[in-house]
Amino acid sequence: AAPRGRPTSAPRFAAARPALSLRPRTAVDASSLQFIRGITEPSIPEVALTRSRDGASGVATFVFAAPSIFDASSDLGDITGMYMVDDEGELSTVDVQAKFVNGKPDRIEAKYVMRSAFEWDRFMRFMERYAEDNELGFNKKD
Repeated sequence: AAPRGRPTSAPRFAAARPALSLRPRTAVDASSLQFIRGITEPSIPEVALTRSRDGASGVATFVFAAPSIFDASSDLGDITGMYMVDDEGELSTVDVQAKFVNGKPDRIEAKYVMRSAFEWDRFMRFMERYAEDNELGFNKKD
């Protein structure tokens, strides 16, 4: 269940460079998003954040337009969730949905629910690393 309340802000992280090809995660990668453990998804999602008024919970919504995993998933295995991997460890969600247009895969939407201030802070540390590694910007929407 998603946190209730009006969002206090809806920041978005947006790509500043084009997607690359799928590549296995290496030790030099500081952070990555993965749909199959160990395989970095190179396409950069748009990420929208909402947070409850009291700051105790929030939701991050990821939208991957034409992710590379659609081209390679049959060779690599099934999408089992979304994994956010960095030097601190792994955050994950199984709330991942493929969206189709005219019977063809179009995008992937994933939601990560944070139920405490600790989870929010941990997610924001991941996003700061991911944004820096992928040259993303931060836009606050009213």
